[in-house]
Amino acid sequence: MGYSFDFSSVLGYSAVLLKGILITVELTLIGGLLGVALGILCAWTRSFGPRWGRWIATAYIEMIRNTPFLVQLFFVFFGLPALGLRLSEMQAASLAMVLNLGAYSAEIIRAGIQATAKGQFEAGVSLGMTQLQTFRYVVLLPSLQRIWPALSSQIVIVMLGSAVVSQIAVEDLSFAANFIQSRNFRAFEMYFVTTALYLALAFLLRLILSRIGIHLFARRVAR
Repeated sequence: MGYSFDFSSVLGYSAVLLKGILITVELTLIGGLLGVALGILCAWTRSFGPRWGRWIATAYIEMIRNTPFLVQLFFVFFGLPALGLRLSEMQAASLAMVLNLGAYSAEIIRAGIQATAKGQFEAGVSLGMTQLQTFRYVVLLPSLQRIWPALSSQIVIVMLGSAVVSQIAVEDLSFAANFIQSRNFRAFEMYFVTTALYLALAFLLRLILSRIGIHLFARRVAR
């Protein structure tokens, strides 16, 4: 074949790669935490909220779920400034990831809510709880337990999808890979290492989410 592999030229940019990994992790933390919180809010709104709230939540979910993430990212970064809302690259990427995960997680969480027995709601009412209190203390945790594997997978998908934020100059892992490759011209080595790093991040994130699920639902399983 005649090709001489040289991974040392990639390792020489380890500081750039580390910075990219840290930014990818930061985006995942922000997108994961706020995105799931938004998903819970939208799931509650679609299940129990007022009619006007359901319309808004449904429109938002359908819009996000039926458009590419890259277009959403460009809209946030390039489109919103036309309305006077200017965001930095990192802020735009974070907002786009939160909105994206929020829509997908809303439908996943709502599926868990719909699988909840009506007796759970009746039990909350019989205890004098409001609808919101019943959702928070009686319905939410069992619903999350049912859909945790699917929700975890969606968070991982959003983390992997964050690779496109380099298109607006966010210095994440994919940005670092493109930058290094443009300097050392070792495309195979660079993207092989990048693929391995994303794979490692995905496995690590799944492990962390699995541990979080065990911690969240341990008491319930014990009962």
